[in-house]
Amino acid sequence: MRISRKKQALLAEINQTLFSKYSTCPCPLNYETPFQLLVAVELSAQCTDIRVNLITHELFKKYPDIESLADASLEDVENLIRPGGLFRNKAKNIISAAQSLRDDPAGKVPQTMRELTQLAGIGRKSANVILGVAFNIPGFPVDTHVKRVLKRLGITNSDNPEKIEAEVNALIPDKYWTNLSHMLILHGRETCAARKPDCAKCIINNLCKYYKKG
Repeated sequence: MRISRKKQALLAEINQTLFSKYSTCPCPLNYETPFQLLVAVELSAQCTDIRVNLITHELFKKYPDIESLADASLEDVENLIRPGGLFRNKAKNIISAAQSLRDDPAGKVPQTMRELTQLAGIGRKSANVILGVAFNIPGFPVDTHVKRVLKRLGITNSDNPEKIEAEVNALIPDKYWTNLSHMLILHGRETCAARKPDCAKCIINNLCKYYKKG
């Protein structure tokens, strides 16, 4: 991939400016083990972090680990996670992932993209979250907020999360990947909203292609 020095400098300045506001972002999902994080990440699809934490508080009381969730009743898990939406698919994937991990000789959450994405319900975005948060292995999760903000800033023109991930990975050192994604998500939620971005109060509006175009 050909690296644009202009974009490289732009993203470095964006990262630095956002860091001045957000600093190092803690994971908003509550968990005690890598497996609990994996479950919380699966539950977070189309669900707020606050609601996920309410759900996992009850779920992990009854099913705190791989073994207990692998043997759990599908109906019971569905009922526990129902408030988060998409509960049937999520319950099926969570139990399937737990069974895969239980039956694997290692018996624990893997630490590679290839192995994580073989688990039910885990795509690249989720795997990057798990790698970065649970294992401190650099990853750049791309969600709708990240995609929207980076497109407005002029860092990418793509709608493909994997392509955006690769573009960012080529532009900035890996030590920044995880936290940059978290900062962009917060910025997208708080300031750069989908329908009505608050450009006047944006701390990176001077760097933004969207803002400069008016």
